[in-house]
Formats: sequence, structure tokens, C-alpha cells
Amino acid sequence: MTQEAHAEHFESMERQAHAARLGMWVFLASEVLLFAALFALYATYRAHYPQAFQQAISHNLKTYGSINTGVLLTSSTLVALAVHAIREDRRVRSGLLVVGTIALGGVFLAIKLTEYRHHFAEGIYPGGSGQFWTLYYLMTGLHSVHVIVGMSLLAFMVLGLMRGKITRGTSHRLEVAAIYWHLIDVVWIFLWPLFYLA
Repeated sequence: MTQEAHAEHFESMERQAHAARLGMWVFLASEVLLFAALFALYATYRAHYPQAFQQAISHNLKTYGSINTGVLLTSSTLVALAVHAIREDRRVRSGLLVVGTIALGGVFLAIKLTEYRHHFAEGIYPGGSGQFWTLYYLMTGLHSVHVIVGMSLLAFMVLGLMRGKITRGTSHRLEVAAIYWHLIDVVWIFLWPLFYLA
């Protein structure tokens, strides 16, 4: 098996992998700042309208939110196992685990859309149903966009695995995608209690 050459502007594949990881962590830091600002906005509105928030949360669908939490935690486990598998040079196993992660991302989105349809049927729309619901649609909608981006990135990784572009020597590519997917999971871990349990 031939080892894939590193890009010309890097001294070695190890340096290229380090740069890829660093770039992803810098990007994730900007994402954390974005969601931190939204969490601060949530805290401000909740402090000003505590009764309205409490009443709105009591009408939210805790079962859907809790199931989606389990779905994302399982998906993060699968993608972590996929990274471990490619480091052991088990491309087929790694690819199947990534496909499983993508499928669970689809399950998450299907449940979220079902939840949105339920709210629409009750006449709860973004912008017209108070601060809680506006923040709910904004933050969970933005999170869902991140899920779609993550699924697309992982699909690209599956293609790389199938074509032999991602191997044990270039496992950092899948690792970087997995880090992004873990961020999606972590953000939901904060959204779940704020919008379903608090």
C-alpha cells in the first residue's frame, strides 16, 4: 500500500494533519462564540420573562427532544468508532460506521421536522409566538443547518474512504470531520435542557 503524498506546502503528512486539526479548532472556536451569544440572549430573555418561558417549555415536546439527544449521542459514538477503525486500517468498517452516523443525522432531522409540524399545527410560528418560540426556532433551526453541513461533510468522507483517499496515513481527514460532528452534539446537549427540561 502506497502512502499518500502530502501537499507541497507542507514538510510532511504529519505537519499537514496538524494544520488541518488546528484549522478545525479555530473554526470551532468561532462557532462556539456564535452559540455563546445566542445562549446569552436566551438567558437575558429568560430573566426578563420567566413565567412566559416556563409556560412555553411546558408545552414543548420533551419526548422528541430526549429521543433526539439519544440519537445524537449514538451518532457521535459511531463516528468516534469510525476514526478508531480507520486508524486500524479498516476502511470498510470505518465507512459503514460513518454511513450509520449520517443515517442517524437524518433521523434527528426527521424528528425535528415532525416536531416543527406539530408546533405549526398548534399555531406556534417563529416571530409570532413570543420570545421563547422565536429563540427556539432560531437556535434549533441553526443547529439543524449545522447537522446538514455535518452530514454533507461525512458523506464526502465516505467517498474518500471508498476511493482509498482516506487511509490510516490520512486518518486526520476523518478525525477533523468527526470533531465537527462532536461540536453539533455538544451544542445540542446545551439546547436540550434549555428548551425542553428547564
